[in-house]
Amino acid sequence: MDYLINLTKDNIQQVVDTSMQKMVVLAFWAQQQPESVQMLQTLEHLANSQGGRFILAKVDCETELEIANYFQIQNVPTTLILDKGRPIDGFAGAQSQEQISDFLDKHLPPMWIQEFDDVKQLLAQGELSSEDLTRIAEQLKTIYIDAQQAPEVALVMTDVALQQGLLAEAKGLLARIGLADQDSYYHNLVAKLALAEDAADTPEIRQLQQNLAEQPDNVDAVIILAKALNAAQRNEEALELLFVILQKDMNAADGKIKQVFMEILTAIGQGNALANQYRRKLYTLLY
Repeated sequence: MDYLINLTKDNIQQVVDTSMQKMVVLAFWAQQQPESVQMLQTLEHLANSQGGRFILAKVDCETELEIANYFQIQNVPTTLILDKGRPIDGFAGAQSQEQISDFLDKHLPPMWIQEFDDVKQLLAQGELSSEDLTRIAEQLKTIYIDAQQAPEVALVMTDVALQQGLLAEAKGLLARIGLADQDSYYHNLVAKLALAEDAADTPEIRQLQQNLAEQPDNVDAVIILAKALNAAQRNEEALELLFVILQKDMNAADGKIKQVFMEILTAIGQGNALANQYRRKLYTLLY
């Protein structure tokens, strides 16, 4: 159902059924009452700007007198909130947009919940590109702040980080989840992380790490390990390994370290959060 509808006798039962899952704002108005027309326009603006947070059902009292009588409407404009099939609050007369927003906020879920639901629905569709995942990850960060670091948002952020191959980020997010919020979804993500870490911790990488430990000044060993880490989607480790050297010498190994560093950044992608983080780190060294 659209979130802007004209309520009639034909669709009233559908609207009542919808109110069982999502709150419906009933706007009673009449063309002959300019104050009610203005009020309706304000409500339409709010419904559009908060798309999907609530259903705005507009009742033209001149053509739908039976509905107006059913709700015992005596004056227009009148605004009611319908929740689970029954009116729970309302007011008569015109109010400012700020007053209406305050009224709605008392009853409607926070704005971030609608955006969060949209993100989860998009993720459920699957087959997302790396660009899609990057965009969703950035969107979730904003939602996470708005939601005051709600655990349910952190879990979805973890899921996206795992799909992006950002194992360190996923591990950090899971570490913040308290015992009370460690549900089946949490345990599923823990298992996925463990499998991803096992897959990324190959015998080849362990051998390369040992080689570097034995020859810590061997720049070629650093480059080989960094490339292997990148191939295993352990990009944060690869970039940090190279960045430590760049901090000391931007032209280390005749510029090879910087070249590999930039190659990994390019391979990760322009919009990737990790790539952006290390690009900023590099710029601080350059400027």
